[in-house]
Amino acid sequence: MKSCIYCKCQLEDSQIIDFCERCGKGAFGEKIFNAIVANMNEANRRGDLDQNRI
Repeated sequence: MKSCIYCKCQLEDSQIIDFCERCGKGAFGEKIFNAIVANMNEANRRGDLDQNRI
């Protein structure tokens, strides 16, 4: 498992972002956090996040 970069709580390995929902909303606000999650999910779906994996 990986951990949140802010509070160090445990995150699922399948989670795309490296911070928890609580910290993400605290750092960016709910609207921006939701946009980040949506954009990261879309990038993951397209395969853009796997470019360094061979």
